[in-house]
Amino acid sequence: MRTQPASVTPTDEFLAGDAERLHVRYVALDGPRTVTAAFGTTLRADHAWAPEQAGLLVVPGGGCARREDPGVRAEIRRGALPRALARARCPGLTISALCTGVMLLSAAGLTRGRPCTTHHRARRDLEERGGLLKNARVVDDGDLVTAGGVTFGLDLALWLVCRELGVDAALGLESMLEYEARGTVHQNAGGRS
Repeated sequence: MRTQPASVTPTDEFLAGDAERLHVRYVALDGPRTVTAAFGTTLRADHAWAPEQAGLLVVPGGGCARREDPGVRAEIRRGALPRALARARCPGLTISALCTGVMLLSAAGLTRGRPCTTHHRARRDLEERGGLLKNARVVDDGDLVTAGGVTFGLDLALWLVCRELGVDAALGLESMLEYEARGTVHQNAGGRS
């Protein structure tokens, strides 16, 4: 299996049994570095951007309401990440985003004409940019999977584990997280894979 460059939840211990099939990597577009999130949380990205080596790319959101750095709006304004996301599409890669990270996919042109969702405060912007907004916690359109607000990241993680590793793995992850998937997953029957 190809490496997976991002993670939605701390599932390393749970997924240890799938180590042969799953490799989680945190990446930054400009190479290994410490990334500072909108409210000061830091995360170490130890790997270079390499979507051609990935099976799944998960794009987080945050800071969309902020006009200054760091955050989604600043990344859209800079343009480098949306351009890289637009070029990342390749056979076998699923691109996923949660919360306002979906707006980075929108800026890359990846949601235009496709079913998707995002944080409730960004929904109008997503629709104005051509996304086919669905009222669901998670929207699966084959090689594009999106989730609403930040807490929907749990539902996104559970859906992706179910989709990629099976129902038993998803149920095990629910048990480990002490969280039960809820709400709607919208699946497009004609989704692109």
